[in-house]
Parts: sequence; structure tokens; C-alpha cells
Amino acid sequence: MSALELLSTGVLTTVQDSGRFGYAALGVGRSGAADAGSFSLANRLLANNEASPALEVTLGGLRARVRGAATVAVTGAPCPITVDGRSAAMNTVLHLPDGAELALGVPASGVRTYVALRGGVTVDPVLGSCSTDTLAGLGPSVCAPGTVLPAGSPPREFPVTDTAPRARAFPEELTLTVVPGPRDDWFRPTAMETLFGHAYEVTERSDRIGMRLSGPPLPRSREEELPTEGMVAGALQVPPEGEPVLFLADHPVTGGYPVIAVTVASDVAHAAQARPGTRLRFRKGTA
Repeated sequence: MSALELLSTGVLTTVQDSGRFGYAALGVGRSGAADAGSFSLANRLLANNEASPALEVTLGGLRARVRGAATVAVTGAPCPITVDGRSAAMNTVLHLPDGAELALGVPASGVRTYVALRGGVTVDPVLGSCSTDTLAGLGPSVCAPGTVLPAGSPPREFPVTDTAPRARAFPEELTLTVVPGPRDDWFRPTAMETLFGHAYEVTERSDRIGMRLSGPPLPRSREEELPTEGMVAGALQVPPEGEPVLFLADHPVTGGYPVIAVTVASDVAHAAQARPGTRLRFRKGTA
């Protein structure tokens, strides 16, 4: 039986899968991997089901000891990887012997790195998902040193490739496509010009719930309270001070501030890899 014994978990390490579906009406969000593409790739490299639970590691710092031989893949934010002190590669299939120590350093760019285990990480699901929702407190506990994560039954197929060359850069300036609305009519006409004409900086007040952005305020034309309404990942919600918040995987299910625009789904994963100091620009897309 393969397992990972966590020795160090860095800033934040959680178990994530593809998310918790069908409970929004009850106030339970989807959660799931913040960078769905990198998460999916890690599982595909191991011939796992693409939704198999894996580790999401924020800004590196993970150290884990292998119990029983294990096969893993590391994707996402590019970071130094060592196995028993020897360098290993991102986006490859890594065969680790019993007792080996896997260590992840701080990423050179990006925020979130994914460690998948062949057979998937085994934890008890909550409402049909193994994802840790940091806002609602649902799912497995945040990983801590001493946690032992067994692997599930390995898939019948073996990986068909041992590497996935991926030129994935996480630039200092990122352009995201957004669709105006649903509450763009609550803002002055100049607000949309400002949103599309200026860069916003990701601040340190950012996590899996959302990113607070610093930049030119987006002035409102209506000052009354907005009835609480549903929220989605990628929504650009604008609090009274005028600087937007970009919601990520653990966003609240409802909110009371107007949403000026929504990031297209394919760009939400890119946004989730933007670290503090990254400049974001927005361009207009269509629904």
C-alpha cells in the first residue's frame, strides 16, 4: 500500500479534487482545484481519473516521505523538486521507492503546485467531494505535518507517457478576458473604460477565496444596497471603496456587492496562479 507521510506543509497544503457539485442552493460552493488545468494534467500523467484527489501546495514548502513505493506527478507553478536530495523534473512521472523523501521548493513563478499520487489520495469525501473548502470549512482538514495520505487502488492502465513538455509561464502581467455584467449598469460609463484601460495589481490580501486588487476605483452610479445574489468563480465584485475583488475556487455562494464583469472560465485558472504583485489587465469578451 502506497502512502505519503507529510513532514512539512508550507504556507498551505490542501486536498483538492474537481469540486463539490449540486449544493449551491443549500449555500455550499463548488471549491475544488484552483488551477483546474494543472490539477487535471497531474492526474492524466498517472493514468488516474482526472478528478482524483491530489495535493494543492501554495508557494512550495512541502516535504513528504513515501511509505511503500509510490508513483507521483508534480505540475502547476514551477518549483524546485528533489527526491532524497536529488533534483527531479516537473510534469513527469516520478517513481519513488519506499522511504524516499519528496521536497518542493518555492516556485519561481505562479502560486499553486499540484502533487498527484497514482491511485489518487484517499480521504473521506464530504457531500460527494474530497476538496477542502477553506471558506466553508468543509471537506478534509487542512494538511498538517504528520498527516498520512494513503493512495487508492491504482488504475489498470499504466501512464502512456513519462513527461508532458509544457511551456507554462506565469508572467508578471496577465491579461484576462471578462464578460461585462450582470451589474455593469450599477456603474458609471467611465467605470468600464477604467477597467479595460488600466492595470490592477494583485495584493497580499489574496487566497483561495479571492484576490483583492489594487488600482483605479470603479465608480458606481447607484448607491443603494443590492439584494444578495448568486456568485461564481471569476466574478469581479466591487465593494464600496471601488477596488475589485476577483473570486476564486472557495468564493462565497452569494454576495451583496455588484459584479461589474465575470472572467471567462478558461482564464480563472490563470488568475489563480497570479501571485501578489502581478499586474492584471482585462479585455472585453462575449458571453
